[in-house]
Amino acid sequence: MVIGSKTMAFVEEEALLGQDSEEENSELSDDELQEAFAAGLLKPGMNVLVDKPKKLVNNVEGLKQCLADFRKDLPWVERLDLTNLPAANIISQAEEKASAPAAGELDADDDFQREMFFYRQAQATILEAMPLLNRHSIATKRPEDYFAEMAKSDQHMQKIRKKLISKQMIMERSEKAKKLREQRKFGKKVQIEVIQKRQQEKKAMMSAVKKYQKGMTDKLEFLEGDQKMNKESSQGSKKAVNKKGPSAKRKYKDQKFGFGGKKSGKKWNTKESYNDVSGFRAKIAHGKGGKKGKGGKQNKRPGKSVRKKMKNRS
Repeated sequence: MVIGSKTMAFVEEEALLGQDSEEENSELSDDELQEAFAAGLLKPGMNVLVDKPKKLVNNVEGLKQCLADFRKDLPWVERLDLTNLPAANIISQAEEKASAPAAGELDADDDFQREMFFYRQAQATILEAMPLLNRHSIATKRPEDYFAEMAKSDQHMQKIRKKLISKQMIMERSEKAKKLREQRKFGKKVQIEVIQKRQQEKKAMMSAVKKYQKGMTDKLEFLEGDQKMNKESSQGSKKAVNKKGPSAKRKYKDQKFGFGGKKSGKKWNTKESYNDVSGFRAKIAHGKGGKKGKGGKQNKRPGKSVRKKMKNRS
């Protein structure tokens, strides 16, 4: 048993030494390769990876079987295939325009022309397929009591609806905010113009006042300007009233009570009033019957000249 253990230990040591020696040999080999590359012994193109040739399979029997499957003579109901040319362009014929280009003359880079070609081809297919489907008793319309499960649940659609509504509200808010910003800009501009105009008027008035104080001018044009403005505003308001005419209340009172006669020129003298002296009072005219104050007492206060003489005497 002892000998066996020694041999086993020896074998393990040899294995470890062998691994170390292999690593050393590998290191030495790398060093040798580096030295050879430095000496110029190794050149590019000496070691090339060569791909293995691809093995081509020519399965003739399989290809024939696929072709036979394609060539199965099935009824049209099982195939539902149609090959036809696009339908005639009725609009261009009605408007007497040039006919649409054929498939060979179609410009593939023209998006509109290409999509119209697809549309007319589908239209021709439907015109040919509908009679065939009706002949084979195949329903082409969904029955009224047909119930098909939706691809998306109601909860998912509600989420989409809420999202669309929120997007719409956000867009409306942004539009409102944009309009408010524009209004504020316009209002601010008008306000600035009004303030500048007031400052200019104030500056002009102050300069006119200074000129008047220094004696450079005798006219108070700044005050006359205010009076003119007031007159113009009052005249404008009167013109507006005259344009509008009397109110309904005024018209009703004029109709009920009349216009009340002539108002202006009441105190003007006429020939009859000038010759009429029946209301003449000599005492009142010559100052003999003076006016009485409150309580029936006469005003006994002396005049200004008499009061002045009395003051000088004292």
